[in-house]
Amino acid sequence: MNDKKNSTSARLRSENVEDQLLAPYAMRSRDSRGRQHPEPMDEFRTVYQHDRDRVIHCTAFRRLEYKTQVFANHQGDHYRTRLTHTLEVAQVSRAVARRLDLNEDLVETIALVHDVGHPPFGHAGERELAGLMSSHGGFNHNRHALRVVDLLESRYPEFPGLNLSWEVRESIVKHYGKFDEPELAAFSPGEPPTLEAQLADIGDSLAYDSHDLDDGLRSGVLDLKELSLIDIFKRAMQKVEDRYGRGISNRAFVARCVSGVIADQVNDLVTTSRERIKNLTGVAEVRSHDGPLLGFSPSMTSDKAQLQGFLQEKLYRDPYCVRVSQKGRRMVAALFEEFVREPAQLPSEHLARCAEIGRERAVCDYLAGMTDRYCAQEYERLFMPHGSDPGRLT
Repeated sequence: MNDKKNSTSARLRSENVEDQLLAPYAMRSRDSRGRQHPEPMDEFRTVYQHDRDRVIHCTAFRRLEYKTQVFANHQGDHYRTRLTHTLEVAQVSRAVARRLDLNEDLVETIALVHDVGHPPFGHAGERELAGLMSSHGGFNHNRHALRVVDLLESRYPEFPGLNLSWEVRESIVKHYGKFDEPELAAFSPGEPPTLEAQLADIGDSLAYDSHDLDDGLRSGVLDLKELSLIDIFKRAMQKVEDRYGRGISNRAFVARCVSGVIADQVNDLVTTSRERIKNLTGVAEVRSHDGPLLGFSPSMTSDKAQLQGFLQEKLYRDPYCVRVSQKGRRMVAALFEEFVREPAQLPSEHLARCAEIGRERAVCDYLAGMTDRYCAQEYERLFMPHGSDPGRLT
């Protein structure tokens, strides 16, 4: 009896700590709208701490290790994957949440789950699936992420999916400020999500802007001379040179510059956002506001647009990067068409779902869950003259 009392009070103590540390506009764990499928509260963890642990232990999260960010997994051991990108988003978002007195556990959970719906080969793979599914309900990695956490993960006998809290599920479908789409009927369409969800969205943008610089320079696709013309990077370079001179190694110089780009954005985000939210008295005001509250100053918004334009032109459209992504698109398209033509080639669990949800959606679910390398292996098995036969697919 004493153990039960002590364990239950552990969660309550965490909730009481939130009351002491969080700002009025932060989302408190005890105020969550709960889960789709009723279940007892965890004895030790708050609802968002419990959500975070469920995300980290799910299959879709582990698969992110072998899904493309910009450079494919086989192109080098040191480039970001979808998993390391996700971890950097979580780190940046949590650091900002602490400075703004937001709920760090909720921010971290949202950041960790935000990309579990991504198919293989990054945005190229997503565009291909979207085209293939255009007459069959469409495909979007945010909507698919909700399918993953609500339906496709199978870890609990009591319910499908992960049974995450309403606020985390809301953050998935409102990623990047799309508040009014008809698919959001269950998630208060027209209302912005929590500040924690808004922050994770910004953390996503902030992280990929910065680490794509690092990977682009490491690969040799990007050039320091050209980057020195980009305002935010130029400022970072000047600060590094003022502190260290040019006697440090090129690797250290790049790392310090990229760190400076992150710090510049974070500091601007905190200063600008703090001013916007300082008079808010509760989460209700966040939700009644016309659009997101967190964001950058006009000058930083302009700097980010300049940086993103540079990356779009010099990195994402680089011929080598484009060739690799297009090869991935072709594999996704070929597999989709072949499995729809003859679904008996699917693993048994996906074949069984064809009658329930239709061939196209069942095949799409299967393909979207693949890692880059598994997609390539499936392509080889089906289309190469001497492709390996794995026996029974599971």
